[in-house]
Amino acid sequence: MRRCFAALGLVLIGVAPALAGEAAKGQWVNISDGVMAKTQEQGLKPAWPGQTTGVAVDPTTGEVFLLIPGLGVWRSADKGATFARCDGGVIGGRCETGYSLRMDPAGKRLACFMLDGKSGMTLDGGKTWLPIKNIARGYDWAAIDWAPDPSPAPGARPKAVFALVHESGGIGAVSLDAGASWNQIGKQYHATGIFGPETLVCTKEREKGILRSTDGGKTWDKVSEATPVGAATVFKGTGYWLSDQGLLASKDQGKTWQQVGELKGAFWGPFFGKDETNFVVVDRNGFQETADGGKTWTQIAPFPPVLAGEFNTRGWFLNCAWDPMGKVCYVARMSKPAYKCEY
Repeated sequence: MRRCFAALGLVLIGVAPALAGEAAKGQWVNISDGVMAKTQEQGLKPAWPGQTTGVAVDPTTGEVFLLIPGLGVWRSADKGATFARCDGGVIGGRCETGYSLRMDPAGKRLACFMLDGKSGMTLDGGKTWLPIKNIARGYDWAAIDWAPDPSPAPGARPKAVFALVHESGGIGAVSLDAGASWNQIGKQYHATGIFGPETLVCTKEREKGILRSTDGGKTWDKVSEATPVGAATVFKGTGYWLSDQGLLASKDQGKTWQQVGELKGAFWGPFFGKDETNFVVVDRNGFQETADGGKTWTQIAPFPPVLAGEFNTRGWFLNCAWDPMGKVCYVARMSKPAYKCEY
């Protein structure tokens, strides 16, 4: 079993930018100092709270998308050694949670649900971007039904989205045109999931259990005692959701949920690799990978020591990402530098 352990003396907040492309395997290193220096040279100043605010990886290419508060999306094709801005000014603001960035598990498509700035999505790996209409200040997170068609055309625009509006009393908003317009369906929502135009799943504030609606949120039925976090992910027709009972999966559009394996305590993920049996979740110990659908797990990287105090049980502020091709784990915590660990 290969494990990725960071030497205490090598985990630094101010790692020289050159190290981003020269990291020895098993070390968490800073990958954002170089791009931050680049923005400073260009006379650009990040919005509050500075540094970085989110990270995502296209699992089919290994390309890294790094978000800087107020300065949009920066893409790297060399594991974070160099970055160039790619969003054309469409994206602004910051990522409030680890579910603000929604990467299609099949690759290429990425949606950014931002707070205090513009939201948007790319359908072609960051080459072009489409705006997402914000409600109020923006969003905490959103669930997307990326592929209602098992074989969508390349670059197809998704339709069904279920978002949580930030500091709004738990306003839930549903879009059937990928965020171009929204229908607000009430308050007191928390975690969100969506399987299609009418089929939603959620939790409510201060309530336990999963609720399901088949009429677009007009009525709800309780379908599970588990309480998920963040937003559900739909991959190849199956919904996945981290919860207080571990990772859950539903093959019947949220009507029933089954626990996947016995690993509990993860609050970020799942991030998929080559297929639905290969994915990573992140818990207090670090990045845990399974290659057999959750039967067994291997820790491929520890939780970064420099961010140990930032761990929380609701997925807030910290973004995690995994490159299954290049064997790299990434983290970016709002107001902190971004890091990677090759294993």
